[in-house]
Amino acid sequence: MHIRKAVSADAEELCSLLNEIILAGGTTALETPLTAAEFADWFIDGEFPLICHVAVHDRSLAGFQSLSLYGDPPKGHADIATFARVNPKIPGVGRALFPATLAAAEELGLEFINATIRADNVDGLAYYTKIGFEPYDRLIQVPLLDGTPVDRIKKRFRVDAERRPASSV
Repeated sequence: MHIRKAVSADAEELCSLLNEIILAGGTTALETPLTAAEFADWFIDGEFPLICHVAVHDRSLAGFQSLSLYGDPPKGHADIATFARVNPKIPGVGRALFPATLAAAEELGLEFINATIRADNVDGLAYYTKIGFEPYDRLIQVPLLDGTPVDRIKKRFRVDAERRPASSV
């Protein structure tokens, strides 16, 4: 698997990948499919994205991971979003993407990376825990478009955690 920065030309394929996840339901807070232009604005070259990396597998895009400042997070913080193709499912996409995202976060001088995950997204919660994110907050009963309440779990990763002695983490 090859990791590289996303470019505007990736928007159509990545948008299709994301829309398939949105339409399947149950794992993302996004509920309405995006256009390729909206995708590029939200994840690649709009006002809020900081960086977006793609995972390339067998000449197609297997997934992406982005850091953004959407929602005006505190200084030194950015939000992460991770999406991997569901059909065909390719194991290890998220794990392959995170080192590049973490390196970008370090270059940007970020202190924390925030992940907000639906409480019913078992795979997403496990993924972020596995790569070192720790829970710090919970948003209670955030309604979906159909009114169904679903909690959101907020986890964060201290960007410099790998360089700190264990006693000061």
